Amino acid sequence: MQELDLEKLKYPIGKFIIPDHYSPEYLSEKIEEIETFPKRLEKEVLHLTNEQLDTPYRPDGWTVRQVIHHCAESHMNCYIRIKWALTEDRPLIKAYDEVLWSELNDNLKMPIQPTLDLLKGLHFRLAFIMKKLSESDLEKVFIHPSDNSDNKIKKIIGTYAWHGNHHLAHITTLKKYKNWK
Repeated sequence: MQELDLEKLKYPIGKFIIPDHYSPEYLSEKIEEIETFPKRLEKEVLHLTNEQLDTPYRPDGWTVRQVIHHCAESHMNCYIRIKWALTEDRPLIKAYDEVLWSELNDNLKMPIQPTLDLLKGLHFRLAFIMKKLSESDLEKVFIHPSDNSDNKIKKIIGTYAWHGNHHLAHITTLKKYKNWK
């Protein structure tokens, strides 16, 4: 990926911007993005060869295969964190080292179809629970140990919509650069 801006490769859609206001329209749009992520991802990766899946999306970056598996792992954590926030008072969640997880054998070698299937069910559940949240539910929080900050569920909806789109853009940018169909 000669002469390409590394920052643009890392953040092809830009970094997540916290909105000033979480309107019902904003939340509905983000939930829709979360709900449709598995289908949009599958459309981009299902036909890729193993060689293409094992291509990094940027220098020193994860392979497409690792990105796909990472999305499932990250979004599973999102789901559990939301459930904790809904059922406990400001729970302190457990962080995980996504880089170390990405280097495990399943992320490096496992076929992507089981993960694509997992994402379909997981995102159905995420969207289902998100669509049913009350105003007070949206204000509930979990605490992340990295900075001890409150993470409101309404912010998490925006963050994970961005997260899926962010990693999908890694893949589509690579496909465009490599002229993969």
